[in-house]
Amino acid sequence: MGAADIWLGVLQAATLIAVLVLLYRPLGDYMARVYTGARDLRVERGLYRLIGVDPSSEQTWRAYARSVLAFSVVGLLLLYLLQRVQQVLPLSLGLPAVPEGLAFNTAASFVANTNWQSYSPEQTMGHLVQLAGLAVQNFTSAAVGIAIAIALVRGFARRGSATIGNFWVDLIRGLIRLLLPLAVLSALALIAGGAVQSLSGFTEVHTLAGTAQSIPGGPVASQEAIKLLGTNGGGFYNANSAHPFENPTPWTNLLEIVLILAIPFALPRTFGRMVGDHRQGYAIAAVMGTIFLVSLVALSALELGGGGTATQLAGSAMEGKEQRFGILGSTLFGTASTLTSTGAVNAMHDSFTPLGGMMPMINMMLGEVAPGGVGSGLYGMLILAVIAVFVGGLLVGRTPEYLGKRLGPREIKLASLYILVTPTLVLAGTALSFAIPGIRSDVEKTSILNPGPHGLSEVLYAFTSAANNNGSAFAGLTANTPWLNTALGAAMLLGRFVPIVFVLALAGSLAQQQHVPETAGTLPTHRPQFVGLLIAVSVVVTALTYFPVLTLGPLAEGLVR
Repeated sequence: MGAADIWLGVLQAATLIAVLVLLYRPLGDYMARVYTGARDLRVERGLYRLIGVDPSSEQTWRAYARSVLAFSVVGLLLLYLLQRVQQVLPLSLGLPAVPEGLAFNTAASFVANTNWQSYSPEQTMGHLVQLAGLAVQNFTSAAVGIAIAIALVRGFARRGSATIGNFWVDLIRGLIRLLLPLAVLSALALIAGGAVQSLSGFTEVHTLAGTAQSIPGGPVASQEAIKLLGTNGGGFYNANSAHPFENPTPWTNLLEIVLILAIPFALPRTFGRMVGDHRQGYAIAAVMGTIFLVSLVALSALELGGGGTATQLAGSAMEGKEQRFGILGSTLFGTASTLTSTGAVNAMHDSFTPLGGMMPMINMMLGEVAPGGVGSGLYGMLILAVIAVFVGGLLVGRTPEYLGKRLGPREIKLASLYILVTPTLVLAGTALSFAIPGIRSDVEKTSILNPGPHGLSEVLYAFTSAANNNGSAFAGLTANTPWLNTALGAAMLLGRFVPIVFVLALAGSLAQQQHVPETAGTLPTHRPQFVGLLIAVSVVVTALTYFPVLTLGPLAEGLVR
């Protein structure tokens, strides 16, 4: 790879940073107005009447949690049903019903904002299921994530309150005022860049090798826009954002990365505005940005340096990457997608160098908080901030306080339980896949393409992706099996909704407190020292939990080459 390509990659990263900086304030302020405004739009009032909701009434954290869970269960059942009756629906393209296990896995995946796909989309899902099922969940699961983050921010902002907002109002405002308008504009931009948008069926084309191939058209650009804006992931085609119908050119590649990061990086501004201190938002954004840049540099260096004899002899590690994006366009996309909960890919992570393939795993193991998924990244980082303040309080012998709220045993227990959920799911799922003889035999004979450390990495990546609601995969793993469909589906649902309950419980506990005045012993949470402490806590509390299993997979594979 030449110096010109490297400078082009640096220019792409610099352009991305500039765009995100420009969007930070206006988009963050707009989202704050969306969720704090007193007036409802006419279409919103109509929807409230339709579902029987009083927008002026607020909910306790328990009622808010029940609403989230009920809404998500209904979405899960409806999406499962759509897949099971696909063969009798319009625009099915002649495709059969989706099998039970795969239908459950897919329904769990899209409701949990994961978009893990154990199937080839263009050969499995008709246009109606894609539009009315998958795309709808792309919108609603993203809106749920933002609603949870806003509820937690209200917990910090309110004083002596028994309520944290109204889930239905937060959901509908997020859909109507934020996600739908941005998705329409983004889809139009992608169409202008060459992405496909139609309702056409399969088209026979002749390849350069002289063979015939059936390629479907479809509502690609519209689904692509919300899968990125909502940090959902997935794809209309099996090749995902490496497919030229989804991501045609280098500039659409950069646009897609902007769409992935725009809302998560702007939410700290929303947080700062709602708690009445923009410095707090800048501190959270600084932590997110620092981790992102370090991860990007590390992955780019590992891929540029090769990782084995074959890649070094070839001159670069281009296996699994698109020529039109190159190495740095691929590492930029991969870093953005795995540090958020997006899971979309424009290169095959399974084909990254051994240590390069470890970086997307570590990104997810961090909890996807830099900047994380829409909503989930902010509330995940705020949970880590609670832990960091607690650690800081221990160091100076003071009662920990954050944003005027005292962090007592209840708050720390809830934050700790939140942190423990995902590692438990990842490590237990991976261990069970190899510990139970019958399952191990099926995994090794059916699912794993490459035995040895890389095979362990494939399974570890799958459970890391599922439990963190990311959705990307090491492409060498065959996951459409009874065990993996069930286990990964359960990991996605538990990894999404158990932490959400802990977050809402924390929000309720904080909202009930009165404001605690700052004293000389209060830890300032807007200064560089706190930014550094929060970065350290983010790495130590999350990623280092997985170090032993990483030594058995990607580290073992990388160090022997």
